[in-house]
Amino acid sequence: MNRSHLPGILAMAAVVVASNILVQFLFGQWLTWGAFTYPIAFLITDVMNRVYGAGPARRVVLVGFVVGVLCSLIGTQIMGEFGPLVTLRIALGSGLAFLTAQLLDVSIFAALRNGKWWRAPLASTLVGSTVDTAIFFTVAFSGALIWIEPANDVSWAGEMLPLLGAGPVAPLWVSLAVADWMVKLSLALLALLPFRLIVSHLTAKPA
Repeated sequence: MNRSHLPGILAMAAVVVASNILVQFLFGQWLTWGAFTYPIAFLITDVMNRVYGAGPARRVVLVGFVVGVLCSLIGTQIMGEFGPLVTLRIALGSGLAFLTAQLLDVSIFAALRNGKWWRAPLASTLVGSTVDTAIFFTVAFSGALIWIEPANDVSWAGEMLPLLGAGPVAPLWVSLAVADWMVKLSLALLALLPFRLIVSHLTAKPA
């Protein structure tokens, strides 16, 4: 392992651990605090991709995936008010979403890396974030996938309510997914500035 990749690896591991902890704490009606830390993973992946290339970026993603699996295993052993903090469906959805979305992010970034500086990080993060949200919430809470873990009652997530409290009627989990997606898209735009600054710092030639 190249020692220069270590900060990215440690940063990804820290974001994954922090997000797994903060997802247990609500922020308003539709979000958890983890929704605000998790998108930083895309920033880390894109910085690694821009500075070191797609290969090192994928290695950082794999480290994040392994750390996420370990967090899920620990979560299955911690009992909350309604059972284990992490169920099989949540663990499966989280792992599939992270790995698929992050590797897709790396591929899109690599394909667009020779364009304008903002195009690759913005497009890769927007697509990756959308895929991440779609996979996680569908696998974790959709009633159509109850066969994955029949003993896990997720009927609460299927309660029909106005979307985000004001739109057309939809299952609760759809509102949770849309709120999460909107945060990811907003942070994708905000992350362009730190992306530019971090990349400029890491690629600056010594005087």
